[in-house]
Amino acid sequence: MNHGFFTIISREEFVAFLAEFPQLPPEKVNLAHASGRILAESLTADHDWPLLDRSCMDGFAVNARDIFGATETNPGYLECTATLPIDQMPAVIVNPGDCARISTGGVLPEGADAVVMVEHTHSMEGEDDLGTIEIRKSAAPGENVMQRGEDAQKGKEALAPGTTIRPQEVGLAAALGFEEISVSRQPRVGILSTGDELIEVNRTPSPGQVRDVNSYTLAALVEQAHGVPTRYGIIKDDLNSLSTALEKAIQENDLVLLSGGSSIGVRDLTVQAIETMTDAQILAHGVSLSPGKPTILASVGGKPVLGLPGQVTSALVVMHVLILPLIRHLQGDATTFLDTRRPLRKAELARNVASKPGREDYVRIRLEEREDQLPLAHPVLGKSGLLRTIVQAQGLARIPVDSEGLYEGELVDIWMI
Repeated sequence: MNHGFFTIISREEFVAFLAEFPQLPPEKVNLAHASGRILAESLTADHDWPLLDRSCMDGFAVNARDIFGATETNPGYLECTATLPIDQMPAVIVNPGDCARISTGGVLPEGADAVVMVEHTHSMEGEDDLGTIEIRKSAAPGENVMQRGEDAQKGKEALAPGTTIRPQEVGLAAALGFEEISVSRQPRVGILSTGDELIEVNRTPSPGQVRDVNSYTLAALVEQAHGVPTRYGIIKDDLNSLSTALEKAIQENDLVLLSGGSSIGVRDLTVQAIETMTDAQILAHGVSLSPGKPTILASVGGKPVLGLPGQVTSALVVMHVLILPLIRHLQGDATTFLDTRRPLRKAELARNVASKPGREDYVRIRLEEREDQLPLAHPVLGKSGLLRTIVQAQGLARIPVDSEGLYEGELVDIWMI
């Protein structure tokens, strides 16, 4: 049976289907392995952090009223009555006209509400810690002070669900005493390479044969998105082999990618194999994307199954535009499909680039850096089966679906990949 293409849908419609797939359940992970994951449950502080008002500079703890208006030419003078140990509660009170030497991280003593940096002071007693201190800069209350509960307050949410855990969030969780945190499970992604022409990478191709490139490049991209890829090897172009491999991959994974199964010669086979699965539904059979038009999207048992173009450049563009955001969505990232999430860099286009209205075009771009100017964006043109075009490119320029192209000298946003 010849399925052909269904009505081509827009990227926005395709993304709407992707966004309907449910997020994965949470799991506990050690904080040391949490970077890059998506927080599944609210992180609530058990105590204030900082626990008390602390200095964020080496200098002198003061009462800001005592040095109001102090400048280089009109300094104030205070008596240093103590040097505060960093690992103990202060045993002194800063009375009017007094100050105390304090280190970064030290707890402010009673009577002090600000810290003057040591660079803005001068000891009138030479190297002695105590004695008269010349203050050459005024300070407002709270200046150079990390105030109690400024990072997190007891009983309140410190990090919200859906937060991507970066090193700085790891640091906050550590400061609050969390050895483990709850994150969404990493998606298991099965990758099937289809095609009678494919051979393993350790074999020498004869005429008409090509090595299996896509499964390696797709797996590398899945890992970048914090998914867990499994390569199922090369599947021959017959319905029984493809159906058997597809069924196994669906059982063992949260998302399945079929590489090469959407080209015009074999896409019917891919659709037929999907349709043999229990609880299968073809959601999209083509998207107004170039390259990447023949992409297939199905739901099998509530799990996403995608048929990608066999040409490597087309497959990689589809991965960046559609599938990597899907992998992050499955992990609980609520904003992953927004265009604003793309890492963009402004550049000047080096030449005209034509496009056909009715499709969203992604042009590979090589950047030429220029001193004191925006970089020059050189389109890397070539057939989608050539690796050279994507290897030489540092980013993608998007041509909107209603545009006939971009013009030389135009400022464009380059999506860095």
